[in-house]
Amino acid sequence: MAKAKLIARDRIEFEEGFTAEFVVWELPQKTPDRPHGYKYRLYYGDSKGNCLVRYDNETGKGDHKHLGEEEFSYQFIDIDTLFSDFEHDINQALKKHRGKV
Repeated sequence: MAKAKLIARDRIEFEEGFTAEFVVWELPQKTPDRPHGYKYRLYYGDSKGNCLVRYDNETGKGDHKHLGEEEFSYQFIDIDTLFSDFEHDINQALKKHRGKV
């Protein structure tokens, strides 16, 4: 049986204690929950461990994202768009945070 192939994994520490982590796997075959053939988890949080942005596609839920406490459906297009959308939401979260300071 073929195994999933790791195509991206990193952890980045930002100023003010923010952290981004991501992992993306290419699956050996597409599934109903992952018709594009990728499994992924992209996370961005603060120094207290609060999740500010998360994109994932866990089994049974399909593609979705978390912005703070809210969860939204996510339309996966491709890996480049996934990372671009994630970066956009990180920038929005930073703007909200800095607006409160």
